[in-house]
Amino acid sequence: MPELSQESERGRAVLPFGGAEVRGPSMVPTLQHGDRLVVQYGARVGPGDVVVLRHPFQQDLLVVKRVAQRREGGWWVLGDNAFAGGDSTDYGAVPEELVLGKVRFRYRPPKDGQRSPLALVRWALSAARPVLSDRSASRRFRAR
Repeated sequence: MPELSQESERGRAVLPFGGAEVRGPSMVPTLQHGDRLVVQYGARVGPGDVVVLRHPFQQDLLVVKRVAQRREGGWWVLGDNAFAGGDSTDYGAVPEELVLGKVRFRYRPPKDGQRSPLALVRWALSAARPVLSDRSASRRFRAR
């Protein structure tokens, strides 16, 4: 499951936006290991949104998942990579108070050795992207 760096918790009380770093493969292909995220804390979430939440059983661990649907007891969240696990299929619905915010943008840092002008242009064109809601998340959930 993608863990997030604890940097996202610092400054949360001051600004509604914060940063985080993805660790792990559960949100591939949307998010890759090492991606940096811009998170809007306290944002309203709904099905299809990518969110940052506290793990229900290990609350010092922050994870990033996609909201599939609202259920009794909270939000049902899934990773985009069905083979990685570590989502509501393992721990059930996530209570509303554990959902911290919505992911708005992702930024991929350049890879080591990426120095040619063409490689830098390609990186610059693809490094920062908005993370959009995927309203088909509930359809994927039903297919599982």
